[in-house]
Amino acid sequence: MRITGTDHRNRHELGHNLSHRAYYLIRERILIGQIPLGTPLSRRGLARELGMSFLPISQAIERLADEELVETRPRAGTIVSRPTPQNIRAHYILREALECQAARLFAEKASSEERLELRKMAARLDNMLASRGKRRNAEVVFRTQAYHMSFHMRVVECTGSVALSKAIEKTHVLIFNWLYDISTKLSLPTRWHGVLTEALERNDQDVAEKAMRKHINYGLRQIQETLAQQLGPDTSQLPSSLGRTLNVAPRAWRK
Repeated sequence: MRITGTDHRNRHELGHNLSHRAYYLIRERILIGQIPLGTPLSRRGLARELGMSFLPISQAIERLADEELVETRPRAGTIVSRPTPQNIRAHYILREALECQAARLFAEKASSEERLELRKMAARLDNMLASRGKRRNAEVVFRTQAYHMSFHMRVVECTGSVALSKAIEKTHVLIFNWLYDISTKLSLPTRWHGVLTEALERNDQDVAEKAMRKHINYGLRQIQETLAQQLGPDTSQLPSSLGRTLNVAPRAWRK
């Protein structure tokens, strides 16, 4: 049988699609807590479980490693990244810098329509978070956390600062919040996002910044201590940079 250029392209596209699918499937399992931080990953085991060959799984793992969601060490294999308390604090510092500036700009620039939109999003999100505690299945967890990300990104978008939006997307600080929340099952106060939105709507940049800083740092010590206990004392020997990480999983997550 004669192999044409089209055949080669089709095979290449099939391989690319499989590795792309494997990447999102593995990443989604991490995001919903089915594969916790620090968990060893078996490429051959994942290939059997997902019904794929070894190659697309390896390509997916390499992509996740490039984004530093997983890490591969000599003689130790591949694991989901294990943050130290110092890693977590560094992430919070970065998120605080970016989102507090977003809060100030929102208070200054957001239109009345955007403020109303955020108020509605906050009410919906708080209801979703309350329901998540009662029905903590994978689909509910994913939808809730995805909408949580969309709420915080909407604050940034309403500032009109493209550079700030790109900085938050590039550093993926919100995905770390997702992972830490899932890993520790942190409970949030009632109307947590409604209270934040009320502060953002007051046209006072200092009030908005203070409220966002309080919002971001809530539970930090608990998260650091919980993950340190879960991951064990050897986390201090692991790479300290969590750097770049995920994009949003391929679902409708804004509405």
